[in-house]
Amino acid sequence: MSKKKVAIVSHSLGEGGAERFAGLLTFMLEDSGFEVHSIIVNDCVDYSYTGTLFNLERENLGSFSFFKKLKKGKLLRNYLIQNNIEIVIDGRSRNVLLRELITRFIYRNLKIFYIVHSYNFQIYFPSSKFWSRILYKNVEALVCVSKAIEEKVNRLFQLKNTTTIYNPFFIAEEELRKEILEPKKVILFFGRFEEKVKNFTLMLEAFSQSKIYEKGYHLHVMGSGKDLDFIQQKIEELNLNNYVKILPFRENPFDEVREAKFTVLTSNFEGFPLSIVESLALGTPVIAVDCNSGPREIIQNGFNGLLVENHNPKAFAEAMNKFADDSKLYNFCKKNAAESVKHLSLKNIAEQWKNLLNHQ
Repeated sequence: MSKKKVAIVSHSLGEGGAERFAGLLTFMLEDSGFEVHSIIVNDCVDYSYTGTLFNLERENLGSFSFFKKLKKGKLLRNYLIQNNIEIVIDGRSRNVLLRELITRFIYRNLKIFYIVHSYNFQIYFPSSKFWSRILYKNVEALVCVSKAIEEKVNRLFQLKNTTTIYNPFFIAEEELRKEILEPKKVILFFGRFEEKVKNFTLMLEAFSQSKIYEKGYHLHVMGSGKDLDFIQQKIEELNLNNYVKILPFRENPFDEVREAKFTVLTSNFEGFPLSIVESLALGTPVIAVDCNSGPREIIQNGFNGLLVENHNPKAFAEAMNKFADDSKLYNFCKKNAAESVKHLSLKNIAEQWKNLLNHQ
């Protein structure tokens, strides 16, 4: 019996959470018996993937921007036809109406699944509610990565084809079985360096206000992105040079996560942040703001981490000190961390994707 052929379309396989998920999805679908093709619009590959990769940016597109886009569209259509693709899963940002109407034409006669990765709908929906409904109402499914996102979609657009499938973690068994050592006095952030989303201002101000560094704690900020200079300036402005260390991006930062006392997330908005899930899977509790969306669907306050009111540096500073000073609470959260996200294993989430694609 021949395998169903699936194309996963994404901006790239580098830097962001949506891109990391695109790589994970290739493994989930291949293990579920699909033939997997990754199609990326931009030439950036940091994350692991399996199956066939078609890099549109690597094709000979010429230099004029408008014609490059037209040529990419034609190459995409030709690739889908030549490889007999039956299903397209599209996780790109989709806020430019004309581009998306053309893309729908490119995808014609295929089963289309769109993913909404963020609560910031400006990324995934055109400004017009009418055209957003037109764009999405007849696709196989609009897959939301959190229940909060699905509820917002239904509230705004009254679509009947939404579903929620959480993002999984993919950590090898030997990694998960590694003995957890006594954590260091390190608070860790790992992710994209983008102030507009991640709100490093809040993170650094809370760290400064907490004065937790007087107890020997350091903040490690790991990742890459366009706002590295902004972060460095903020560290200097707050006189934190001796207490904050910037570390380069690593695809699998598991040793650093495991060794940290706890990890932090201070985002303005999210989708379903993998950094929280991976941290908990490795037995490291998390302090996160209660932003839309994701953290409140992963963190049970006082059970596997601490959930803090957003945009409140004083409350976040107090939470940091609580984990530093209250060993009973900290150890309870640490003990519960890994078990609390077992339902988000790659195997469990892959089964949900398999059922979705096979039953449409």
